[in-house]
Amino acid sequence: MRSCRQISVAATMLLCLMAAAYGHAILVSATPAVREVVKGPNVTVKLRFNARVDAKRSNLRLFSSNGVERALSILETSRADYLNAEAKGLTGGSYVLRWQVLAGDGHISRGEVPFQVQ
Repeated sequence: MRSCRQISVAATMLLCLMAAAYGHAILVSATPAVREVVKGPNVTVKLRFNARVDAKRSNLRLFSSNGVERALSILETSRADYLNAEAKGLTGGSYVLRWQVLAGDGHISRGEVPFQVQ
């Protein structure tokens, strides 16, 4: 009897952990890709997630190697699992794109994509 209860508790905990993992939007692909070297001065940003994201409650910020930060305006897209933006006037150097998205189920996810501009 005790063994059945332990298995039941373990199974319930596992299901809760699995549900929590699926609640977050995970970055599936990025343009520019991680550590990619791209030509400037204008760079198209495309992020694809494994779930719907709320573009109006998400944000993209670009940090240059000299510490300058700029917010990127998210462009409208017909795909609910994408965020698109344009980074204009970038000079050569290293950059980090930091993203924060609100998934359709209300969970917030964050991450970053480092890249370089020639």
